[in-house]
Amino acid sequence: MDGQLLLVLLLLLGASSLWGQEPGPGGPLEEPLEEEVLEEDGILVLSQRTLGLALQEHPALLVEFYAPWCGHCKALAPEYSRAAALLAAESAKARLAKVDVPAEPELAEEFAVTEYPTLKFFRDGNRIHPEEYTGPLDAEGIAEWLRRRVGSSATQLEDEEGAQALIDARDVVVVGFFQDLKDKDVAIFLAVAQDALDMTFGLTDRPQLFQKFGLTKDTVVLFKKFDEGRADFPVDKELGLDQGELSRFLLTHSMHLVTEFNSQTSPKIFAAKILNHLLLFVNQTLAPHRELLAGFQEAAPPFRGQVLFVVVDVGADNDHVLQYFGLKAEEAPTLRFINIETTKKYALVDRGPVTATSVAAFCHAVLGGEVKPYHLSQEVPPDWDQRPVKTLVGKNFEQVAFDETKNVFVMFYAPWCAHCKEMAPAWEALAEKYKDHEDIIIAELDATANELEAFPVQGFPTLKYFPAGPGRKVIEYKSTRDLETFSKFLDNGGELPAEEPKEVPGAPFPETPENSTLEPKDEL
Repeated sequence: MDGQLLLVLLLLLGASSLWGQEPGPGGPLEEPLEEEVLEEDGILVLSQRTLGLALQEHPALLVEFYAPWCGHCKALAPEYSRAAALLAAESAKARLAKVDVPAEPELAEEFAVTEYPTLKFFRDGNRIHPEEYTGPLDAEGIAEWLRRRVGSSATQLEDEEGAQALIDARDVVVVGFFQDLKDKDVAIFLAVAQDALDMTFGLTDRPQLFQKFGLTKDTVVLFKKFDEGRADFPVDKELGLDQGELSRFLLTHSMHLVTEFNSQTSPKIFAAKILNHLLLFVNQTLAPHRELLAGFQEAAPPFRGQVLFVVVDVGADNDHVLQYFGLKAEEAPTLRFINIETTKKYALVDRGPVTATSVAAFCHAVLGGEVKPYHLSQEVPPDWDQRPVKTLVGKNFEQVAFDETKNVFVMFYAPWCAHCKEMAPAWEALAEKYKDHEDIIIAELDATANELEAFPVQGFPTLKYFPAGPGRKVIEYKSTRDLETFSKFLDNGGELPAEEPKEVPGAPFPETPENSTLEPKDEL
């Protein structure tokens, strides 16, 4: 009996607790539930546990890696939700998802996320090699970028009616004429079409369409409703189609010969990879100024692809452009030439009338090396050294920065730069902290009004340290922009202690005149 009683007790004990686990609310131990993918405003909310499940279920998945506190992520949120709604309304195969990176650090490490927001496109469940998102951050742009990846990026044209309808539908239409649609050049053409979201693409192998448009060999044709109306890019039979050259050709010829500078056109202006820009500053509200545009336009065609012709309206919100060139609105009309790689600026010495002839002559003179660049410099303020932060300009920079008895820490800034304004309190606090150190100078220089040929500034703010002693040494500061790290840098003779990270975990993306209208990313 004792043995039977022991057996009953063991069975009862096993029924109430298996391997130390309490039974579920329904009695015996329940099986763990399978993790579900949450959804919010049409967007999948992913975690370390659910990312794999989402990749299995959705063959085309765009994932935003974000931080709740990131301002740029907050700005993207409504556009991202609208893009999801657009795709859902079309029953598109692509889905949108997001990952809260601070809550999922393992995913940030796995996918090398270093800035917010970061977007990656996962195709067919491939977790190893996601594609970086390269499109715009508005709803329609996001949706179109995905459409061109889950479907065809170009419409196949079968007859004249279909071709003409496509060409008439948009301002810029690109058609690839290929005698064999299985040729490798077609794949390159479609790859270019995937990313050129502001253009509509078609392709055809129909002989009657070759004949209609006067073609006898493979050619990519850009049709446009402005300027010369059409531009042809013949495919080299031996070398084939080069993706980079085709992209540049389309970008160059899809732009107007003369582009007006504004927040919408500035990204395309700087993406064109044309290093030389000629700017005509006018006041569009004045009839005499508007009359100059015809001559400016007339001079442009021979320089297409070499010089980008840009009109800047001084009556619009372009004060930062005027400041960058050291101009005032009342100086319009006037011309300025700039090479955006070297940042060298050139002014037309002859203040005569702006005509097609004078504009062309100015371009040829600059390109031929006949005009010397000019450098901006303000006058030295009488009280330049009276505040803890010393004020430098072009005319006193050399004397102060290369004083062999001083360690000089300089912030090169732009008055319109938001990141410079955010950093200003820390810079002021640093100057206050070291104001009684005779061998340390904390200074600032407005790089939009003062140019130094030896120190071209590409982004703002830029920080440079000029240590005491001979040799004109210069150290660029690239670490965290706060009082504590600045202080360690100075106390350690112009370098951070070994334990300090050399990367810039807290520094924002440097602003430039061209991207000041865009939202830069926040870095981790």
